[in-house]
Amino acid sequence: FQQGSRLAGMLRMIAHLIAARETLGMSRQIFFVGIGDYDTHGDQVNRYPVLMRELNHALTSFYDATVELGVSDRVTTVTASDFGRTLTSNGDGTDHGWGSHQMVIGDAVMGGRIFGTMPDLAIGSNDDIGEGRIIPTTSVDQYAATLARWYGLTPSQIAETFPALANFNEADLGFMQS
Repeated sequence: FQQGSRLAGMLRMIAHLIAARETLGMSRQIFFVGIGDYDTHGDQVNRYPVLMRELNHALTSFYDATVELGVSDRVTTVTASDFGRTLTSNGDGTDHGWGSHQMVIGDAVMGGRIFGTMPDLAIGSNDDIGEGRIIPTTSVDQYAATLARWYGLTPSQIAETFPALANFNEADLGFMQS
């Protein structure tokens, strides 16, 4: 784990808690780690590469720790964000957008591909609502429901937890192994 990285430090602590799961009497655990400072309205050209390196190193180190602990098929790491970025520049960065991409990491993930419909990432495309704001093609409810099914929720529990899921054609995006 990278020294000095707040994210890496939090994921290191989670790896220690996973390692102590039997001592703690835990058969299922959910951890939430929140970090900020990805809001690149300014200085994006310099900040974005640094942020991505930090994220890459922290997630890779955490995954490697799950492999070392022998739980990489039972630990799934997911990213989430409350907004995406615009395709257009504000002169020094980008502004808040709608759609964004998320990552799902672990040996139970059917990885190596994009799930959902890839939007046309072009200014003025049918997927651009204006100013480079891309309309999402996949709901966060679909993303979360797929993870909830893997976690063990029944179809009725999923429907109760995600009532808006009925508005979409797919309740399970298929990126998790059964």
